[in-house]
Amino acid sequence: MGAVPERRGASVRRRSAALLSTMTLAVLALAGCATSGDSTAEPEPTGTPADLCAAAADSGPAVEALTVSDAPLSDGVVEVTFEAPLTVDQFQRQVVVEGDGAPLEAGQFVDVAITGYDATTGELVGTAGYNPGEQLPQQISPESTLGIVLGCAPIGSRVAAAYVGGTAEDGTEVPPAVYTFDVLGVTPTAAWGEQQEPVEGMPTVELADDGAPTVTIPEGLETPDTTQLATLKTGDGITVEDGDQVMVQYTGIRASNGEEFDSSWASGPIDFNTSGVIEGFTKALVGQTVGSQVLAVIPPAEGYGEGEINENDLTGETLIFVVDILATQHLAAG
Repeated sequence: MGAVPERRGASVRRRSAALLSTMTLAVLALAGCATSGDSTAEPEPTGTPADLCAAAADSGPAVEALTVSDAPLSDGVVEVTFEAPLTVDQFQRQVVVEGDGAPLEAGQFVDVAITGYDATTGELVGTAGYNPGEQLPQQISPESTLGIVLGCAPIGSRVAAAYVGGTAEDGTEVPPAVYTFDVLGVTPTAAWGEQQEPVEGMPTVELADDGAPTVTIPEGLETPDTTQLATLKTGDGITVEDGDQVMVQYTGIRASNGEEFDSSWASGPIDFNTSGVIEGFTKALVGQTVGSQVLAVIPPAEGYGEGEINENDLTGETLIFVVDILATQHLAAG
């Protein structure tokens, strides 16, 4: 994968949605939190690297002492009761409600909602992920914290976990904690929206079986004064807002010769902020709905600047992007 279509002077970092969340529980539960001392808040994976089921951590007395509500996953806060303070001497988890969906598979992007409690006081810390736009989906693997927590639990499952306290890398004292993880679903890696009629005069797009686009540029394509957009698929998800962190797939083409200069399709979806990319790319995202696929023709003025076209950079180049919008997180509301 090449570089994200980054705005000059901008700092565009690939960050997990959990680390971007303003809620401490999301940071700890999804990103993991390494601690110093004899214990770690992030457990070590078990089983073979190829086996997501085997990666799931074992149960234990702390998590077995929890009484966890079996209310529907859509309800929001999950009620968990236990006798506080709860002693947690090692990370442990167990499935408390087994869903009736397909088992999770390594590499999938999982939509998870979480509820957190302080294991010392028994008090509710908060929730994240039950409302659209609160979190991005997280990719699961046997080596990830999410894989260790969820394993190959079926979609619709509720998993309870008990975390050991300690000292985080930044020196913050982290109390032992109890979390529930509701497996809400899996996000596709290609746009799933309703197909739209092509726009006359715009480039045409053909999709491979996995959704990767091939772009054909019509003869005589003119450079627009401002970014020209065509919605190829209209998604049924929430609307991307200015300043959101989005998860996308994209392919970039030089209008001058039709050559691909950048694509995410070889390595998979990435996430970045709408405010950290070139102006034309931002226009292709903000105001669109999740699940949409957008075609953008971006003039140099809203790309990498005017000048003589140079094969070594994108100055002076009219850019063509096909963008699949897979998820968005409203950071401004957080």
